[in-house]
Amino acid sequence: MIPYDLTFAGMLWIGLAVFIAGLVRGYSGFGFAALVVTAASLVTHPLHFVAVALLCEFLLSAQLWRASRDEIDWGRIRPLLLGAAIAMPPGIWALVSLPEAWARGAIAGFVLLMCLVLMRGWRMTKPAGLRGNFIAGLASGLANGPGMGGLPVAAFFAAQPIPANVFRATLIAYFPLLDVLSIPMFTLSGMVTRETFLATALFLPVALLGNFLGARRFIAADPAGFRRFVVCLLAGLATIALGHAMI
Repeated sequence: MIPYDLTFAGMLWIGLAVFIAGLVRGYSGFGFAALVVTAASLVTHPLHFVAVALLCEFLLSAQLWRASRDEIDWGRIRPLLLGAAIAMPPGIWALVSLPEAWARGAIAGFVLLMCLVLMRGWRMTKPAGLRGNFIAGLASGLANGPGMGGLPVAAFFAAQPIPANVFRATLIAYFPLLDVLSIPMFTLSGMVTRETFLATALFLPVALLGNFLGARRFIAADPAGFRRFVVCLLAGLATIALGHAMI
């Protein structure tokens, strides 16, 4: 059975997107859900793959947890989660209330905005405290309606003088905890169905393979250069999705 009435070509397209997103996730620690949802929105309803991406991401984090657990900054994660828990319900409600074309446009527009923030290279002179991380958590919760709560946090971390290993490990730890908050809310909003689990079962092996290869530094690129590649890829997909929404 093929979920969401996808064509064979649509399945191949999403499978490729999931593999590339797994590579990105394993190497950089972020970008999986944003890549999967944005790519999937070109061939199906943009909300179909939100819960699929989050379920896969939860298991991808488990695959990387052991190697990164000693470098996690828990002092950042607690206020992030508190802010996300407060802001997530209105973010989900707003997104599921939109027509399909508007939802696709909103997702693409948000991704482009986050890409712009990452490309501009905004910098802070010192690491943020509890208040800054709480505000970033609010932004993450609002953005997690389309499953993209990681992009504001990645942009926020990238602006601070945080070692690359702590950056990656903290994101790896934050995402599954955010997913634990998200899945019950998505279920109540009708975004989790039997097809969600079917699609997850179909695409999870591809995601795990990409995640494994990315974590082993299969891609020969420095972290800064690879991050630029991820941002450009996201921006390109989002631009296509935005054009599709406007047709």
